[in-house]
Amino acid sequence: MREELLQKILIALQSEGIDTDRIKPKLIIAMNDYEITARCTEVAVVNEDDTEKYIKLFLMNKTVAGCTKRTIGQYRDTLLRFFKDVQKSPLDITSDDIKMHLALKEVRDHASKVYTNDILRVISSFYTWMTKEEHIIKNPMNKVDKIKLPKTKKNAFTEQEIEKMRIAIKDDLRMTVIFEMLLSTWCRISELCNMKISDLSEDRGQVLVHGKGQKDRYCYIGERAKIYLNEYLSQRPDDSIWLFPACSLAVSGKGRCVSRICAEHKEKMCDWWKIPEIVLDEPMDKSSVGARIRKLGIRAGVEKAHPHRFRRTGATFALRRGMPIEYVSKLLGHESIETTQIYLDISENELEQSHRKYV
Repeated sequence: MREELLQKILIALQSEGIDTDRIKPKLIIAMNDYEITARCTEVAVVNEDDTEKYIKLFLMNKTVAGCTKRTIGQYRDTLLRFFKDVQKSPLDITSDDIKMHLALKEVRDHASKVYTNDILRVISSFYTWMTKEEHIIKNPMNKVDKIKLPKTKKNAFTEQEIEKMRIAIKDDLRMTVIFEMLLSTWCRISELCNMKISDLSEDRGQVLVHGKGQKDRYCYIGERAKIYLNEYLSQRPDDSIWLFPACSLAVSGKGRCVSRICAEHKEKMCDWWKIPEIVLDEPMDKSSVGARIRKLGIRAGVEKAHPHRFRRTGATFALRRGMPIEYVSKLLGHESIETTQIYLDISENELEQSHRKYV
């Protein structure tokens, strides 16, 4: 058994390009201090009723706490995959089971550190609740280390990139409104999609946003965005309650269906929303908006264009112009300033200038 384990370790190291001839003697010495036996790998009989029961109770707790349906769904899917993988009751899980599940995700499934960390957070939340409710005595997460995530710098758009995208939009009014609203309100893409016309103030200078965790806040609409917003609303012929309603047609790869109907009504394809019969009384899908933003970035020659980058851009520009970080945090809908600091794109040159100004 000892030799079999040694060979498995050496093969794994060789696959990473490591010189095993030098390491092998040290491994033999280190392993000499331990008795090594094979762990029983017989398939356990899992009481699925237990798994369903505790997951259901946990999700009920999260629902009462105000988590969204999307978050609840993510919790459920992650936990079901975990218990299916380990083939154990929630009551019998050990820290080794959790470590093995995470290791398999990285090695077998090639999952990223960020994705693996998301799994860890869900399992941690579940077992914190299990311990608090006294379904188990010891929390298996106590012996599982946090995952160290790589600290990658995420940049805001530059002013030049913003102008390049504005030019690339051309005469697509609805896309212009979406673009300017994201840039001036700093709202999340899900918040933008779920905006209703009734959420706008009378002068259309602010909008009530329904944020994460069922927390409402006001976002403010810049003058440029307000001009295009007023023009867009004045041309809307439909009765939909949504600010950006979805299209009723399933658009194929080349958009033939929409193209034909727009041609019949003598409208450009980008102006399909001017045809009431194909406007749904439901919000647009955030994935379709994300795809539009990415395509816009490609046309404009702007890399990594995505909706969330507008939040970072707005916050960074405001801070550079002197807005206190507490205000920036509140406008973003963050609970802590620490979260806001992650968003900001401050260059070394700006830090040096601030140091000279204040120190």
